[in-house]
Amino acid sequence: MQNQKQKEHDWLHKLIGSWEFDAEASMKPGEPPDRSKGTEVIRSLGGLWILAEGEGDMPGCGPATSLMTLGFDPRTKRFTGTWIGSMMAHLWLYDGELNTAGTVLTLDSQGPAMKDQTQLGRYRDVIEIVNDGHRTLTSHFQDDDGHWQAFMLANYRRIR
Repeated sequence: MQNQKQKEHDWLHKLIGSWEFDAEASMKPGEPPDRSKGTEVIRSLGGLWILAEGEGDMPGCGPATSLMTLGFDPRTKRFTGTWIGSMMAHLWLYDGELNTAGTVLTLDSQGPAMKDQTQLGRYRDVIEIVNDGHRTLTSHFQDDDGHWQAFMLANYRRIR
């Protein structure tokens, strides 16, 4: 089975390249945010997927590596993907959609809850293309009242 490339795949390809990032994460209420820096290289896999390989400091964890996969499923009309990191054993599964302006990709997932890591919590990663050389990633968790709380912001600058 071969899928035809869609405009959503073209959107993902805007992310291809080498990037540097700096991030701030507030992992514990009332404490100053952790700051981190690193790099990410994003490449295409067959024109339908992107692979994002990151390395740097992970807030609260120290040096880490990560791998994100993102694609678009024409059958479901949804973005899909995964995220794994060397600092945890959880496989994050993404399901998302692009805003109508074509600038923001919102990815929903589940992972170890902020308050009790033996439970699953709901998370949301938001990738925004600011311009060709700048994008952001904002991570949110859903609190007990159902509100989305931002806890991490990373700014990515294209280096190639």
